[in-house]
Amino acid sequence: MTTFQRPDNTYSIGGDFVTSTDAKTGRWNRIVVLKNNTSFAALTAQNWTGNSIVNEGLPTGFEIQGVFTAFTLNNGGAVIAYKI
Repeated sequence: MTTFQRPDNTYSIGGDFVTSTDAKTGRWNRIVVLKNNTSFAALTAQNWTGNSIVNEGLPTGFEIQGVFTAFTLNNGGAVIAYKI
């Protein structure tokens, strides 16, 4: 018997592993911190309001979700950003 499985609405088309301080542009729906005390020098989100997390030291495993179109890490950070 064949079972139909619905597509995952959160499916991403790959990811970008980022450890450099070069500015990144694209479209991502989720960014996961891979190294303790990672911080962003810049972060552009289409659907966020309120305070920014720029320059905040984030712990390993910390995850942010939204529609991100650009980001830059501070020195020593590491993230994986999942494309949409």
